[in-house]
Amino acid sequence: MSALPDDELLAWAYLARVAEPPAASVIALTAELGPVDAAAAIRARSVPAAHHAVLAVTQARADTDVAAADLDSAERVGARLVTPADAEWPGFALLALDQADTAAKGGEPLALWVRGPARLDDLVTSAIAIVGSRAASAYGEHVTGMLASGVAQAGCAVISGGAFGIDGAAHRAVVAAGGVTAAAMACGIDRDYPAAHTTLLREVARTGAVISEYPPGTGAAKHRFLTRNRLVAALSEATVVVEAGRRSGAANTAAWARKLGRPLGAVPGPVTSATSVGCHRMIADELAVLVGDVDGVLALAHPEGKAERGSGRVRVTDALDADQCRVHDAFPARGVVSLDEIAYTSGLAVSVVRTALAVLEVRGLVDGDGARWQLSG
Repeated sequence: MSALPDDELLAWAYLARVAEPPAASVIALTAELGPVDAAAAIRARSVPAAHHAVLAVTQARADTDVAAADLDSAERVGARLVTPADAEWPGFALLALDQADTAAKGGEPLALWVRGPARLDDLVTSAIAIVGSRAASAYGEHVTGMLASGVAQAGCAVISGGAFGIDGAAHRAVVAAGGVTAAAMACGIDRDYPAAHTTLLREVARTGAVISEYPPGTGAAKHRFLTRNRLVAALSEATVVVEAGRRSGAANTAAWARKLGRPLGAVPGPVTSATSVGCHRMIADELAVLVGDVDGVLALAHPEGKAERGSGRVRVTDALDADQCRVHDAFPARGVVSLDEIAYTSGLAVSVVRTALAVLEVRGLVDGDGARWQLSG
């Protein structure tokens, strides 16, 4: 739940609906006047001359103020409205959207509706997007499951779009692995789209997050999928395309990753597969790095510490002794644990665990305050 005063939260909710995202002119007005005064100016149809463009993009919805109802609808499904004024706003990750060459068409979101316990600021510190064709092949779904579960077990979140095919396979693999996954949606936060993924999306929201720019009740539309794709790329440290046709939503997400300066990887497929044509083109044109295993995916986001198996490059855990490795392996992929919990899981004495933690902390592998510990981002 937001810590903002009620009038500010209601103003943000009004602004989040009054214009179709992305709404750069509304964001600029809000940045200058603040949410309460910006909302009042739009309702009154009287804005500073420098922000005259706001009137055109808000004309159709300015008189419809259902902010309170939107917040109630969100609360009923366990969702919240996260704004730039909230501590969990992933401002640094989203900043690249305003520096992209298409910022006017795809700038930062004004606010984000979030369903699920995962905080956005935590999520983006170590997240990888895995996307691909809706018409995925058995090969594509198999590779997606292998990569997504491996990424989750390595402690990274997986972001995708909740769609059929590769997206769904990625979310399912992470849920099965006990990891954290987020689905960026092209519809209202209270809508499960596609309907066949209702159960899956509820599982995603149980431990991760379902994210949308669109207020409750908003239906999915083609242009909203393209708008949504920029968020998938922006909220991730790297993007991996498993299967993609010549023209596809996955290719659009890949294009956004390149525009934002995010590392891009692509998985090769059979040369006879129409669903791999897009991936092969990205690799051949040197727009994407060829990836074929979990280490290759992790190396996109963290080239300093991850490498392909058998490459001979040093891993961040290679220099640990046996006890230190056991302590490191005792940590869950996400969340904090106590000294006693680590000792119980590793089967080592508390004194041995304490010594090992000191080494792991110095090497930047774990963070803690002496009582509670977690893997470093």
